[in-house]
Amino acid sequence: MITSAIIPKPLARLPWRLIFLVAGIATFGLIVLYSAAGGSIQPWAMKQAIVFTGFLGIAVGMSWMKETTIKAIAFPLYAVTLVMLIGVEALGFVSKGAQRWLDLGPIRLQPSEFMKPAIVLTLARFYELVPAAEIRKWRAIWPAMLLLGVPAFLILVQPDLGTCIMVMLCGVTVMFLAGLPWWLFAGPAAAVAVAAPIVYSMMHGYQRKRIDVFLDPESDPLGAGYHIAQSKIAIGSGGIWGKGFLHGSQSHLDYLPEGHTDFVFATMAEEWGLVGGILLICAFGAVIRWGMRVSQNSRTRFGQLAAAGLSATIFFYVSINLMMVMGLAPVVGVPLPLVSFGGSAVMTVMLCLGLLMALERQQRTVSRLA
Repeated sequence: MITSAIIPKPLARLPWRLIFLVAGIATFGLIVLYSAAGGSIQPWAMKQAIVFTGFLGIAVGMSWMKETTIKAIAFPLYAVTLVMLIGVEALGFVSKGAQRWLDLGPIRLQPSEFMKPAIVLTLARFYELVPAAEIRKWRAIWPAMLLLGVPAFLILVQPDLGTCIMVMLCGVTVMFLAGLPWWLFAGPAAAVAVAAPIVYSMMHGYQRKRIDVFLDPESDPLGAGYHIAQSKIAIGSGGIWGKGFLHGSQSHLDYLPEGHTDFVFATMAEEWGLVGGILLICAFGAVIRWGMRVSQNSRTRFGQLAAAGLSATIFFYVSINLMMVMGLAPVVGVPLPLVSFGGSAVMTVMLCLGLLMALERQQRTVSRLA
């Protein structure tokens, strides 16, 4: 928030530090995309700039929403998104072996992206309605598991393992912070570990291949392991200071596949080095820290759970992508938000930030009235 006699109050009350920080990350992403295209704004940087500007405007507009309005739309938003996920199964557009989109004429909509913030708001609203004394009882557990399990299953069969994992992590985070007993999370995790061979056998062929390559990266260096091998080479060759802007050999000579989407961090690290990577991670850390502070300062249970869950959504995006490109986790197709080319992650993250800005504005309004 800034104070000035010239700037109108509605604009002065916006969280400008956060907006400048997010715009800085996105601008850095555009520079990386410009370099990945060989020094051209086409075909990625210009489109990404238009998409980001549009969703930034939507996020700023969302910041004027009241918390009561966000509560009121939580369950309807979940229901509409669930219906769209069912619609994907029946009428979805198929591309590259996956059925994830609804073809609406001028645009193709991926409903699973809306489910990430929707499941956070829905579970936060649900646990606000549950009395504190009831929180550890079965009646407070099974509805949440059903609310989370149904969309996760629909997304998994599309198939979209990365988005399914993201939705599960976002929902489980809210359930954990709501105060559910720890064994509820440890038990299923242990069961999955024991049943790992069965889970592995139920996976699609390309998913099993990703697990195989993750466990033994050298088993198929020219096939399924090619992406991660080239990603490690690109990151390592950048050294501390990087090779310099427009001088990345791995990305410019097309050794690094998907260097503008899922593996964009490797493209960046090759040219900007360890220093560039740390600065980018610190910038994301500052955004997540701001979100957790919104949760900490919230005076309502819904605000606390929703802000923490939305911040966790951004955290999981960043952490899973970084672990993926460094070979610390299987490749599951999770992009680096605001940096990777593509509108889906930008849309989800900006919706999360718009909701967080609305909750933060509500806190300041209540404080002044008090």
